[in-house]
Amino acid sequence: MQLTQPVSTAGKSPYASISDQEWSLRVELAACYRIFDLLGWTELIFNHISVRVPGSTPNLLINPFGLHYREVTASNLIKIDLDGNLVGKSDWPVNPAGSIIHTAIHRARADVHAVMHTHTTAGSAVAGLQSGLDGNNFYSAMLADQVSYHDFEGITLEIGEQKRLVDDLGDRNILVLRNHGLLTTGSTLASAFFRLWTVERACELQVTMLGTGSPIVTVTQEARDRSSADFQNQMASDRAGVRVFEALRREVDEKDPTYRQ
Repeated sequence: MQLTQPVSTAGKSPYASISDQEWSLRVELAACYRIFDLLGWTELIFNHISVRVPGSTPNLLINPFGLHYREVTASNLIKIDLDGNLVGKSDWPVNPAGSIIHTAIHRARADVHAVMHTHTTAGSAVAGLQSGLDGNNFYSAMLADQVSYHDFEGITLEIGEQKRLVDDLGDRNILVLRNHGLLTTGSTLASAFFRLWTVERACELQVTMLGTGSPIVTVTQEARDRSSADFQNQMASDRAGVRVFEALRREVDEKDPTYRQ
């Protein structure tokens, strides 16, 4: 079965109505989906990454519901408005849960360009701990006082949850969805990705440490404060995030560059 529309590998000629800026954004977002696949951050056809489309009309790009991340390409990404309605044509629907989560945040936070949501084993495990992220490893210390929490309300299909979700996120960029998973935002795709990578690593280490059954050495508040300040300064420049993202994108290009189609 053909999963996507026929697309020229030479560029965007079949999609001449799409601006160069949007096409570049589509390619970058499709690369991000392939990076998630490379890292094993997939959940069958579920979970989502979205970006804001530049322009006077507030629209988003998000994955087609039904495709695995390794099947996402620049041309089959879906464009939706902030009410979750399809803009243009697509052979694929949008996941309602993805629409509710992502449109809520993009509507409420004009500073947010990208939103990412995962259900990784480590992230979901920490999301189910009463204490949440504990701040006692190299990566979690970097995130001290930067993480918000949202209580589980079931599968995210109710419009009414949007306000509570946005209120709980506040002006932060990392949200632990309790008993659910992780979510990050960023002013660029690279910054949202680097935050997610950092919190994912923090969760992996926390779960591993807890699994040993040995006493955990507590990181001092002073060390957490310093680590958090250094990380936020690094995020402000976005240099590290861009370098990490581009390094992984080069790896994806070597394996399968079809995301550019």
